[in-house]
Amino acid sequence: EVQLVESGGGLVQAGGSLRLSCAASGFIFNDYTIAWFRQAPGKEREGVSYIDLSDGSTYYTATLEDRFTISSDNAKNTVYLQMNSLKPEDTAVYYCAAEATHRTREGVLVPRDFGSWGQGTQVTVSS
Repeated sequence: EVQLVESGGGLVQAGGSLRLSCAASGFIFNDYTIAWFRQAPGKEREGVSYIDLSDGSTYYTATLEDRFTISSDNAKNTVYLQMNSLKPEDTAVYYCAAEATHRTREGVLVPRDFGSWGQGTQVTVSS
């Protein structure tokens, strides 16, 4: 059974940084792609970034790639999202999601492509 556990959220002032972690278990890590999504109150869930764990290739939503960085520690089965220069509009619940890489589409980051989800971690950025 695929399990994903996010951590690292919290309250931070605008301009600050946070690093989110997604600890994964229950599947062959290198065969999967792990993504970060976020959902703000009253808004649809939107893609942030993904990493193909087989080769480390990454994808970012264009508006975020200059401030957010995704990475992985395959020895720890953990994916990270480093978020810098945070803005109040980054406030959301952040979710990690996983899917077997062969079932994902390169350059596409939509929730319906990912079958396993964590419980989410709240990020609040104050102005």
